[in-house]
Amino acid sequence: MNLFHSARLKLTGFYFAILVAFCLLLTFGVRAVTNYELSRGENAQRGAVHRLFERWSADDDMQGIVPPSGDRFFANTQQQQSDVTRQRLNRDFLLIDIVLLAGGAFASYWYAGRTLKPIEEAHEQQKRFTSDASHELRTPLTSMKLENEVFLRQKQFSEHDARDLIASNLEEVERLERLATNLLALSQYEQGGLTKQPVKVKQVVEEAVTRAKQRMDSTSHPVFTLKIAPATIMADRESLTELMTILIDNAVKYGPKDGEIVVGGEKRGEGYVLAVRDHGPGIAAEDLPHIFERMYRGDKARSSRISGHGIGLSLAQQIAKASGATLEASNHPDGGALFILMLP
Repeated sequence: MNLFHSARLKLTGFYFAILVAFCLLLTFGVRAVTNYELSRGENAQRGAVHRLFERWSADDDMQGIVPPSGDRFFANTQQQQSDVTRQRLNRDFLLIDIVLLAGGAFASYWYAGRTLKPIEEAHEQQKRFTSDASHELRTPLTSMKLENEVFLRQKQFSEHDARDLIASNLEEVERLERLATNLLALSQYEQGGLTKQPVKVKQVVEEAVTRAKQRMDSTSHPVFTLKIAPATIMADRESLTELMTILIDNAVKYGPKDGEIVVGGEKRGEGYVLAVRDHGPGIAAEDLPHIFERMYRGDKARSSRISGHGIGLSLAQQIAKASGATLEASNHPDGGALFILMLP
C-alpha cells in the first residue's frame, strides 16, 4: 500500500509539473501576444492623432484652439492607460494561473490514482495468487512429509502398510500434478489463439458430462438433466469441452450429493447460450465479484471438505475470453448457482 501511495505522489508531481509548464507557456505566450497587439494599437493611434494635430496646426483658424503639445499629451495619457491595462492583465493572468494550478493539483492526484488503480488491483491479485498457490503447494508436500516421517519411525511395518503409504503419496502427487497442469493451461489460455472449427454443441456437452462423472467421488450421485437444442457452432472443441467440464464439475462439488444438475442450451440470435445450474446453496454475495479470480475460494468453500485449488473457474473464464465468449455467474431465483456461457 505504501509503495503505491508513494508512486501516486510521484505521478501526481509529474502531472502537476506538466500542468505548471503548460500554464507558464500559455501565460507568457498570451501575454506576449497581448503586449504586441497593444503596442501596435498604441502606435497606430499615436500616428493618427499626430497627423490630425499636424493638419490642425497648419490651419490658421485652429492656431488658438489646438495646443502645441497636444500630441505629447495624448501619448502620455495613452501610456498611462496602457500601463493600467497591462497591470490588470497581469493580475488576471496570475489569478487564472492560481485557480488552474490549484484545481490541477487535485486533478493530478485523482488522475494519478485512477492511472495506478488497475496496476494496484493486478498487484493485489498477484499477491493473493502467490499466497494461495504457495498454500496449495505446501499442503500436499507437508502431508507427504508427515506421513513418511511417521512411517520411518516405525520399527516394523508390513507390506500392506507400505502400499497404503505409497497410495497416499500418489494421491498427493496427483493433486500436485493437477495443480501444475491447471496453472500451465491457465497461462496458455491467457495468451489466446484458439483454432475454431465446426462442432456440435450436444456432443460437447455429453462428453463434458462423461468427464465430470469420471472425476466424481463414490459418494456423489447427481441426476443430470440435459436440455440442449441441436446446433453446430464455430469453436475449439477441446477447450469448449474442458470449459463445460469445469462448470459441471463445479456444480457436482457444490450441489447436493444426489441433487439435480441442469445443463441447458439454446440458439439466441447469431450466437448460442449454454447454462449450468445446480441446486446447492448458491454463491455468497461477497464472493460473486471474485468468483473467477485465480485461487479464489469463498470462506465457506475454504472451511469445507470440498477438494480443489480455486483454479477451475478462473480457467473457464480464460477459455471463454480466448473463445470470444462471455461467462457470467449468478444465483438462480429458485436457488442454486447458475453459470451462463454466451458463445458468439
